[in-house]
Amino acid sequence: MTFNLSSILRDSAQRDQEHPAIVTGSERISYGELDRRSDAVAAGLMAAGLEPGGAVMLQLPNVPEFVVSLHGILKAGGVVIPTNTLYKAGELSYVLENASAKHVITVDGSAGEAAEAAAQAGGATLYVLGTVPESLPDGVVARPFSELADHAVPDPKPFIQRDPGDTAVLLYTSGTTGKPKGVQLTHFQLYMNAGAHIGAFEMGPTSKIIAVMPLFHALGLSGILNATVRAGGTVLLLPKFDTEKVLQTIQAEGATHIHGVPTMYHSLLNHPTLANFDTSTLAFCGSAGAAIAAEIIDQVEKTFGVQILEMYGLTESGPVATINMPRDRKPYSIGKAIPGVDIEIWDEQKRRLPRGKLSIGEIMIRGHNTMSGYLNNPEATAAAFTNGWLHTGDLAWMDEEGFLFFADRKKELIIRGGYNVYPREVEEVLYTNPKISEAAVVGVPDERLGEEIKAYLTLKPGEAGTPEEFIDYVKERLAAYKYPRIVEVIAEMPKSATGKILKKELAHRR
Repeated sequence: MTFNLSSILRDSAQRDQEHPAIVTGSERISYGELDRRSDAVAAGLMAAGLEPGGAVMLQLPNVPEFVVSLHGILKAGGVVIPTNTLYKAGELSYVLENASAKHVITVDGSAGEAAEAAAQAGGATLYVLGTVPESLPDGVVARPFSELADHAVPDPKPFIQRDPGDTAVLLYTSGTTGKPKGVQLTHFQLYMNAGAHIGAFEMGPTSKIIAVMPLFHALGLSGILNATVRAGGTVLLLPKFDTEKVLQTIQAEGATHIHGVPTMYHSLLNHPTLANFDTSTLAFCGSAGAAIAAEIIDQVEKTFGVQILEMYGLTESGPVATINMPRDRKPYSIGKAIPGVDIEIWDEQKRRLPRGKLSIGEIMIRGHNTMSGYLNNPEATAAAFTNGWLHTGDLAWMDEEGFLFFADRKKELIIRGGYNVYPREVEEVLYTNPKISEAAVVGVPDERLGEEIKAYLTLKPGEAGTPEEFIDYVKERLAAYKYPRIVEVIAEMPKSATGKILKKELAHRR
């Protein structure tokens, strides 16, 4: 059996050549045009020496050329390495070396760092969207992206078949220690994961999904882009998250779906002119990437009149492993395992725990969605699995019906004087305070107790409050060992490119 993930584009183009695949600003690209443009990139890369299984770094922001290049690389039989445009040379060079990548598709604002990285990694050819750098290190060649985009397409069109178990995408995890690890996701895994999203969110050709999550991110790539293309829907592509622009796009284009991280929904809910926008076309909202507070779920559903479906997964699980399905849903749960996937809760001794709220343990995943391993890192791969079960490092409990309820990241668990404190539980209480805009709870060193609980807060416009006030607020609602003894109100939460609150940065803040 042979298969190529890019068949999702070819199939949708064959069904309806003229249907809009991508809308961004005033530009509208049909499925037929997207298919043809990616054929040209595939032909160009093959002419430049890309062999089946060869890796290409794709370092572009949310622009149509990202989608064109993604499918061009896949059609040429290559492996795509989606990469953050903010990465510096040292970060990029490791990825290039680890993956033996000799081709880089980048943008002019990132080309300098990419060129330096290529030199450190032993040389590569850059294809630059925008202005090509005039000065380059030895061993590095830079050409305009148009050399790929305008390449002649042979007959028959390039479409290299691969084995379903071959790697289609390499996503490098940032990791907390050591070098990033290259997560190998196969053609089959990504195809099936896209299908899980289509089923859960009832997607089809009439679906119009806001794509504001970075496409180099696992959810942006699989849950938004791949799912929409496989469904034959329309990707409403935005370069970055801007609350006003998202609301304008929902209204102007009649968006039916939006996926995001909790902080994005928080920003939408607090936009001063939200009531002026018509968001009635929305059918579903999806949340992933971090735990979402019950208070925000309630506000989203009340404000937009749609269900917000929480998803769970990690890069290594392809990425989504559970979805709170619309027809079989429990509010505040992260859902049940998607079809073809098994979920269990294990204790520290790797024993399966019984179901129930008192049985909090590590989420373990087994199924078609899990990675095939970390590239060139057998030790880390072996450590990630136990008898075929993927360790997630996340804590949860499962009810009698198989619904998962997220507790916290294993590494974020606070042990205060021997008691386990789950930051999310404290944050849930803080979010019910009408003055609080955002909350992040971390553990800080304490000589007597080992760790103490600290809450960082941002307040809503025009609100004020003392640390003592917020400490007392939680103290009245949680057990004595759970409430924060330290509260700091800050102007703004540090966040990642995808909008996640950077708790590690807060934990090291002094």
